[in-house]
Amino acid sequence: MEEENRTTNKLINLTGQRFGRLTVIKRDKNNDKGQSRWICRCDCGNEVTVLSHSLRSLNTSSCGCLHKELLVKRNSTHALSIGENGHTVRLYHIWMRMKQRCRDSNSSDYYCYGGRGISVCDEWNDYKIFHDWAMANGYQDSLTIDRKDNNKGYSPDNCRWATNTEQARNKRNNNLITYHGETKTLTEWSLLLGMEGSILRYRLKNWDIERSFTEPVRRHK
Repeated sequence: MEEENRTTNKLINLTGQRFGRLTVIKRDKNNDKGQSRWICRCDCGNEVTVLSHSLRSLNTSSCGCLHKELLVKRNSTHALSIGENGHTVRLYHIWMRMKQRCRDSNSSDYYCYGGRGISVCDEWNDYKIFHDWAMANGYQDSLTIDRKDNNKGYSPDNCRWATNTEQARNKRNNNLITYHGETKTLTEWSLLLGMEGSILRYRLKNWDIERSFTEPVRRHK
């Protein structure tokens, strides 16, 4: 009931040992080449006969169910990332760019992300998990991924889908202006007041906020 160890002439009993998803039940007959084989039970319940060296090298670590699961997962990811026209879908590009700017030091905007400690959470290494979160949290092709706190990384609790205007408002270098209890960016105020951003910026540098916002703009002929 034991396997011969060629270097010591001793027998190694694999019964009860675990290799991947396989647990060895008992020794089987050697094959035609004299190689020892073992009957194993897989975690999924199937039984399979495996050569000793395949077990010990982990070349075989399941009855075949693991390979099938990986194949299904790969096909599922492919199906989610490729659209009906055969082109990569926009959400997949967002996922790839998110990881790139956080992990690839050669990325042009790495210094703003990975370079200052911004990371992608472990669970979003799986595109399907990221895809499912996006679909459940309002993703649309017109929106972009936005971090609520710009000093924290990409994760479900710190991300949302936002318009370009909303995301621009959330930039670290934004100058937020509060007037009569409302807080907006300079760009938002200039649109609301019907005033060019450059004029409003000049006024705020030289005047108080009340005069900047209320004095009519003189139009030169």
